[in-house]
Amino acid sequence: MARGPVLLPLELPDFAAGSVWLVGAGPGDPGLLSLLALHALQQADTVVYDALVDPRILELARPGAALDYAGKRGGKPSPLQPDISDRLIRLARAGQRVLRLKGGDPFVFGRGGEEALALAGARIPFRIVPGITAAIGGLAYAGIPATHRDINAAVTFITGHASDGEVPDGLDWAALAQGAPVLVLYMALKHLDAIARRLIAGGRRADDPVAVVSKATTPAQRVLETTLGRAAADVAASGIEPPAIVAIGAAVRLRASLDWLGALAGGEAP
Repeated sequence: MARGPVLLPLELPDFAAGSVWLVGAGPGDPGLLSLLALHALQQADTVVYDALVDPRILELARPGAALDYAGKRGGKPSPLQPDISDRLIRLARAGQRVLRLKGGDPFVFGRGGEEALALAGARIPFRIVPGITAAIGGLAYAGIPATHRDINAAVTFITGHASDGEVPDGLDWAALAQGAPVLVLYMALKHLDAIARRLIAGGRRADDPVAVVSKATTPAQRVLETTLGRAAADVAASGIEPPAIVAIGAAVRLRASLDWLGALAGGEAP
């Protein structure tokens, strides 16, 4: 029986006691974990994980590792960010190998920078392990290229709410509306109506294609295609739920040909 290639042993870095690794778990599918992320899961004494980390990924943790939930979800009781940072510092000072596991990438709207600065201030050794962010992985699983040379030479990532939970007021929405052919919004469902109105007022077309990708790369993934002018009403009518990313721009039209996941589900060749 033919066998596939065997991976050679890799020289992966030591996960030292008393250190913290800030690791991106990707958008959901465990197959999108990096080798470094898997290595960290298999070595960590404590895994401090976010709400958006898929439960299947936690099953890869070392037997006996403590699983410490530190999720932050909008509108729900959540630990304060300083408390999470203090927890990481305390665990590291107790001599543990601490894995801070975040959905997506820790440095893309993930508060990884805040936690890394706290660790640096406390003189705790740390490592950053990037992950696939939802705007890349989620769109790919929906059949939407983040960039396509016939459509866009730029893409802009935007957070849909500020630290106070409201629409970010410090953004120049008119510049964003006209600055990139493709926009990708994180955490925007709650304020989608207000954001759409600001973008349209800034010069974006109301008939601009929009895709809302909910629970991207997981078995529960849903994709809603609409337009910027109708997006908020269509989301409300569909019952689509967060976490979700919102893609705006002509690249959304390519999904009609590139929905490889839908083709697989239908039994066709991708």
